[in-house]
Parts: sequence; C-alpha cells; structure tokens
Amino acid sequence: MEWNNLHEVLRSLYDDMMPFVGDMASLSKGLAGLGALFYVSLKVWQALSRAEPIDVFPLLRPFALGLCIMFFPTFVLGTINTVLSPFVKGTHMMLEDQVLDLNVLQQQKDQLEYEAMIRNPETAFMVSDEEFDKKLDELGWMPSDISVMAGMYMDRAEYKIGKALKDWFRNLLEILFQAAALVIDSIRTFFLIVLSILGPIAFALSIWDGFQHTLGKWLARYISIYLWLPVSDLFSSMLARIQSLILEKDIEMLSDPTFIPDTSNTVYIIFMIIGIVGYFTIPTVTGWIIETGGAGHYIRNIHRTASMGANIAGGVSGSTVGNIGGKLMKK
Repeated sequence: MEWNNLHEVLRSLYDDMMPFVGDMASLSKGLAGLGALFYVSLKVWQALSRAEPIDVFPLLRPFALGLCIMFFPTFVLGTINTVLSPFVKGTHMMLEDQVLDLNVLQQQKDQLEYEAMIRNPETAFMVSDEEFDKKLDELGWMPSDISVMAGMYMDRAEYKIGKALKDWFRNLLEILFQAAALVIDSIRTFFLIVLSILGPIAFALSIWDGFQHTLGKWLARYISIYLWLPVSDLFSSMLARIQSLILEKDIEMLSDPTFIPDTSNTVYIIFMIIGIVGYFTIPTVTGWIIETGGAGHYIRNIHRTASMGANIAGGVSGSTVGNIGGKLMKK
C-alpha cells in the first residue's frame, strides 16, 4: 500500500466514525434540556426578584445550542468542514504542483549526472558496463595491466557499495519523512474523531453556568487541529520548492562539460532531516494561527522526541555521508 493510500484510509476512518456522533447527540439532548431548564429558570427568577423586565434574547442561547446538538453532524461539523476545506484543497494543490516539478527535475539531474560521469574517463567504467568491458579489452596481460585491472575491479566494487549504502540511507530518510507525515495525520484524525464524537457533550455542558467556556475551547481546538493538514501540506510544498531550486542550480552546473558532480546527495539528506523534524512543529504553528489550550503533554512529548530524533539523525547522516562522500571525492 502506498503512502497516499494510507492517508486516504485515515480520511475514510473519519467518515466511518461520524455515525457515532449522532448517537452521542441523542445522549446529550437530555443533559442539554436539563441545563436549558435550569438556565432559563435562573434568569427568569433573577429578573422577577429584582422587579426587572425579562430579557428574552439571552434566553435564546440554550435553544440555539439545543438545535446545534440535534443536528450536530450537519449544522456544526458540516459547516466547519465546509468552511475550512478550501484551505485543505488549496494547499494540497500547491503540494502536488511542487512535487511534480521536483520529480521532473530529479530525473533530469540524475540523467545529467550519469552523462557527466560517462564523459569522465576516470569514472565512466564505474557506471557503465560497456565502458568497463571496453577498458578491460584495451588492457593486456602484463603485470602492470593486471594490477590496473585489479584496481578497476576494486574501484568499481567500492563505488557500487558506496552507492548502495547511500541509496539505503536515502530510502531510510524518505521512509522516516513519510512516516512523520503519517504520524501527524494519524494524530490529527484521532483528535478530530474524539472531538467530533464528544462535541455534543461539550455543547450540552456549555449551557450550564460555569461551563460556558467549553464551547469556545472546543471550537478553537477543533479548528486548530483541522488546520494541521493544510499547514503540513504548506510545509511540504515549501520544502519541495527549496529542493527544486537546488536541483535547478545543480542542473545549471551540470550543463558545464568540465563540471564533476558530487553524488553524495548531502543537501538532499539534510533537507530530509529538516522535513522530519519540521513535521513535528506543525501543532505549534497551528497554535499560532488560532490560540488554544493545545493537546497537552502529548504534543510536548512529540516535540521532545523530534528533537532527539534530529540529534540522532544528524549524527548518523554526518558520519555516514561524510565517510562515503569523502571516499568518493578522493576517487
């Protein structure tokens, strides 16, 4: 299963859990009705005790919240999701455009790197079997030729091992990068499902005196967590754009026939690490957009884990890429 399909599974999970919202709304009607009764009675008794006219407008609040509870999936969740969905679609389109350009530029760069190594007689035999066989045919069976032949086999083996290690490390970082995005999306879906199912209870409690703040906090947290996805797509599109600019610069340099490319992919690996760490800052960024109480200690633990992961990944990438890249540059 591809990564995009996993994200689609999370979308389907959210839709499949929505029927439970109606069940919770049914249970919340009694709590809301009892709260409305006490709320209206208190306001009326206060007005009568002070010999003041009854202000009808504040008394409409529990009835409006009761209607929201009765039609919670449509009035509340449907309205919020409809208003915020254009932001999700817009940022996702930006991400798709940047990823498409990035893939095209990456293919172009790989082809130019291959052509540059083919042009260089010292590296052509490492990447091309034809050039390797051709160079072997040019050698004889003199002791000096045999030593050169052995050196060619060793250089070719070292190049293939180094390339395999670099590809393995690059694939590992790409998996971690996709996993970080999937972790954020999974947590977001879980929080949205919990807030959606328990939303009618929050609305019912907000009718009672002393719990009016419950409604505002519920709305702030739902909107903030809902915005995790567009902020994540925006961050990914910015990262892809930076990589595209780097690839464009590399392609421009590779157009020079005398340029010898660096195949260590150090810059690409660095941005993969930045992306992995950056994904776990998304809850903080959305907290700047709309102020909320946050998701508690769980998000702080995510930030702490991301920081530890950055240190570990930085150390591993520095040692691995440095050793492999240094050996290749010497060759």
